[in-house]
Amino acid sequence: MSPLRDGLVQIYTGTGKGKTTAALGLALRAVGHGLRVCFIQFLKGDWDSGERKAAARLSPELEIHSFASPQWGDHSQADDNTPWWELPPSDDDRKHAQEGMLFARRALTGEDYDIVVLDEALGALNLGLVSTEDLLGLISSKSDKVEVVLTGRSAPDELLKAADLVTDMTAVKHPYHRGVKARRGIEY
Repeated sequence: MSPLRDGLVQIYTGTGKGKTTAALGLALRAVGHGLRVCFIQFLKGDWDSGERKAAARLSPELEIHSFASPQWGDHSQADDNTPWWELPPSDDDRKHAQEGMLFARRALTGEDYDIVVLDEALGALNLGLVSTEDLLGLISSKSDKVEVVLTGRSAPDELLKAADLVTDMTAVKHPYHRGVKARRGIEY
């Protein structure tokens, strides 16, 4: 039985860094109070991230499940110089996103979790891997006692209206623009 009486809908969006980090902070706080958290990652393959290592230490209260291809994008639609972020999604990317949506529906409607995070669900939406209607359907199907968090850039108005809490992370300054690459333990 969930200790939450009223599970709400939260969205962390915007161009700034910190959307996933904020969701992980919420997950850490929840685990500290005995809540069970299911963290579902879209678009993020099985790479060596600090959050996955930490979640393994906090299991079974915190689980991270990744639904992404090992290599992003349809490489047949580009040349060798095309950056990965400009590649169109592959059939494999679409398949993984749909598997993630099915898993999310079970997590949101079951009794195993108190909080379900859909990390980069908005990124999957922006890439056409899921639809706004898909995400609204997940929100409307969730158990009343489950809190749901969606992260990613460019949340559409329909999702913003369906949310109880919306945080917009605004990019002001980032070391990436000076050429500083992502650092282990800080950015991943």
